[in-house]
Amino acid sequence: MSARASRRSRAHDATQALFGATELVDAPASLPAGPGGPAIVAGIDEAGLGPMLGPLTLGVCALRVPERALDPWKALADVVSASIEDDADRFVVADSKVVFTRNPRGARRLERTVLGFSALRGGAFALPKDARALLRRLQRSDPEKRALEDEFWAAELDTVLPKHAEPGALAIDAARLADALRAHAIELVELRAEAVPVRALNASFAETDNKSRTHWLATRALLLHLWERFGNDPALPLDVVVDRQGGRMHYRAALAEAFPRARVLLVRETAPLSEYVVEEPATARMPARAMRLAFREKAEHASFPVALASCCAKYVRELAMDAFNAWFVKLDPALQPTAGYVEDGRRWLADARGALERAAIPRADLVRSR
Repeated sequence: MSARASRRSRAHDATQALFGATELVDAPASLPAGPGGPAIVAGIDEAGLGPMLGPLTLGVCALRVPERALDPWKALADVVSASIEDDADRFVVADSKVVFTRNPRGARRLERTVLGFSALRGGAFALPKDARALLRRLQRSDPEKRALEDEFWAAELDTVLPKHAEPGALAIDAARLADALRAHAIELVELRAEAVPVRALNASFAETDNKSRTHWLATRALLLHLWERFGNDPALPLDVVVDRQGGRMHYRAALAEAFPRARVLLVRETAPLSEYVVEEPATARMPARAMRLAFREKAEHASFPVALASCCAKYVRELAMDAFNAWFVKLDPALQPTAGYVEDGRRWLADARGALERAAIPRADLVRSR
């Protein structure tokens, strides 16, 4: 067996150990409190797992709701809709593949949703002045961890926002959204979009030799963030839904690795839904913590936070690709932009050969190895 095949075999075994079937099935007696009462409901989704160019982005959204079973789509129906037909006067919160289409109306629809919600995080409505300011609002506060600002095309993030929506109308609709949230005692407590640039993806692929494992590591970081921020209030249960990628059903071992001090209880593992409870006992320094966690197929259709996270991740990736294309057009004005997906990415790489030679950018910083 070659060294490369041996590495692949070890990586496959490690991934199977994390995501293969589990033998123990629990009938948990100590699930977090039932459907009544206030809770934090959160969702995680990604954008850009499949392309060959540009970053992978992951969105996370968390709402404080007065009742665990509350449906934000219904509660906020006057200002929010899951249907793109309502985009004239409502924010469309749905799967980003539905919200965004590559035309002016689709671009406006996605931008309105993300800017409208993100601008309310601090209370009063405030639009970011440009893409860089929005990224700083949505990403980690540590400047050293703002991954996209280190990209070779980062100077093009100074583009003014909004690019597609009318600022005055957006401000009016955002004020209506803020009023509706207050009226229903719903609070947006977290809206983030983290990015994994090509360079970091390729480094992770080299280490894991497995695309699913790399994606899991990025998702795990957001789960740990939610756990640390919201998991320690017994009066405010934490429910998290993650959009499930591929046909994977079994996450218990991966969760046990991610939360080594916790007990991971299996609620169910079915084709459409894998559900767990993560419980950590109290210590001298920390109270007991718990989180209900579901990995669900097509979660954007069932979970409002996942749908909003999906939109946030997609908008950040689109801003990144706009900056990427703007940077290369300065090297070659004849270059047509790319969204980075495989077929068009190959077209773009062929068209951009001269610009790439002049830029002398390492391939590992530009093109994903998987």
